[in-house]
This record gives sequence, structure tokens and C-alpha cells, in this order.
Amino acid sequence: MQGVLNGFAVIAIVIAVGYVIGRRGYLGDGGREVLTKLAFHVATPALLFTMLAKADLSLILSPSLLVTALSTVAVASVFVTVGVVRRWGVGRTTIGALCSSYVNSGNLGIPIAVYVLGDASLVAPVLLFQQIVVTPVALTILDLAEASSGPRLTWAQRLFTPFRNPIAIGSLSGVLVSATGWTVPSPVFDPLELIANMSVPAILIAFGISLCGSSWPGGRGADRVPVLLSTSLKAIGQPLAAWALASFVFGLHGARLLDVVVTSALPAAQNLFTYASRYRVGERLARESILLSTMVSVPVLVVVAALLG
Repeated sequence: MQGVLNGFAVIAIVIAVGYVIGRRGYLGDGGREVLTKLAFHVATPALLFTMLAKADLSLILSPSLLVTALSTVAVASVFVTVGVVRRWGVGRTTIGALCSSYVNSGNLGIPIAVYVLGDASLVAPVLLFQQIVVTPVALTILDLAEASSGPRLTWAQRLFTPFRNPIAIGSLSGVLVSATGWTVPSPVFDPLELIANMSVPAILIAFGISLCGSSWPGGRGADRVPVLLSTSLKAIGQPLAAWALASFVFGLHGARLLDVVVTSALPAAQNLFTYASRYRVGERLARESILLSTMVSVPVLVVVAALLG
């Protein structure tokens, strides 16, 4: 219980700081956009590189990772199916699918793993899967969707699209360093870590600024259905899918079952708003889904911890 409240309190305070900055206009009209670009092009790639360069890639083969992967695909597929039927568009549907399945495994998952599960490394399989697989795939789709409105791309350009994206470059470079066992020299690694430390605060402050003048999440408007759908899938659908897969397919129980269900019940990650802002698609959908899923996940996590703990 303490871990859940501590994790959410940290995020809420930083977002509130961003909201005050936005209301006061301290960063001017372009403040949010500058922070978003800083996070997307510089700080987050550095964060992903420094984290994955030191990661234990053997965690990829764990049963917990398989549960995470399958539950992610399951709920994302539900949103994509509805998005295709309702013709929400490639970019908007991709953002909504991410909001339905991409958990906040970093700045919220780590403190909750420490205080609730007793081990910060338990979020590592989720973090690795999201950064190695989900992020490059989703951003490639968004890149291709954005490029489709401009000059026609060749097959070579489409093939190398992931390697032009700073987030994907940071993730894949970190994996390469970890896989080869190479130790990055301190004069190179230490500045990257310093830059990486800007990522989460920049994302949360930009998110807080975006809340200025916003309506209540899930309210009226064209995004009402996708927001409510993504929030329901994230807060309820994904932990239920993880519980069913872990219990009946992989035979997990006790602490291992609690681990995968708690990590699946985490809310949508704030960096999804950065992606939506960067590609200028589904920004309101991302903002409201993140906010609403964060609010709903508090009681869900408390219930999960009480029932399975």
C-alpha cells in the first residue's frame, strides 16, 4: 500500500509543478513543445541507452516476460480492432493501442516494485520488452504514417525507418552494448546519465503544462470512446489477461503471480504523451487516457495487492 501511494505521490507532485508552470506562463507559449522535443530527441534516448546498456538480457526468456508480451498483444489487439472498425486512423489507433497496453514501468513501476513487491528488478522484463520490441514497432508505424502524407517512400527507406528514430536508436544501442558485454568509458557514460536524468521530469512537467485548460478526462468529444476504451483495457483488461495467462497457461502462483499482475495493472506511461505530441496525433487521447488510467489504477493496485499478496 505504501509503495503504491509513494509512487503516485511523486508523479502527482511533479505534474502539479508542470501545471503551475503552465498556468503562470513561466516557459512561454512554446514551453511544452520545447520540453517534449528535449525528452523525445535527447533525454529519453539517453535514458534508454544507459538503462539497457546495463540490463540483464537473460530476463527476456523468463515466463514473466511471456505473460507480459501476450497480455500486451491481447489488449492492444482489442483496441486496434475497434479502431479499424470505427476508422480512427493509423496514428490515432496506434496511440490508443499504446495507452491500452504500455505500462509505466519506470518512474512509477520501480517504486511500486520496491515497496510492494520488494525487488526493483521485477519490472525489468516489462521494461525490456517495451523498449526493445513495443517502442520501435509503434514508432516505426507512426513514422510511416507520418511519411505517407508526404513524398512516397522507397522500400529501403521504409526498412531503415526504425534506425532514424532517436528513441529506437537509444534502445537498440543499449541492447547492443549489453549483448556484447562492452563497458562504456566513464567520460562517455557519465554525461549520458546526467542527460538521461532530465527525461522523466521533462515528460511529467510537459504533461502538467498540457493539463492547463483541459476538460475532465473521458468527458464529451470525439475522443470520449477511445479514451474510455483504452482506460478500461489498461486498468482492468490487461491485469485480468495477465492473471489468466499466468495462472492457467504458465502455472504461476504466489509471489510470481503477484509480480506479473501488479506490473500489468500499472497505468499508461507518461512518455506516450511525448510520442503523441511529437507526431501531432492523438494528443488529447494520450493525455486523458494517461490521466484517467493513473487515477483508476490506484484502487486496482490496492485490490490486486490485497487479493494476491
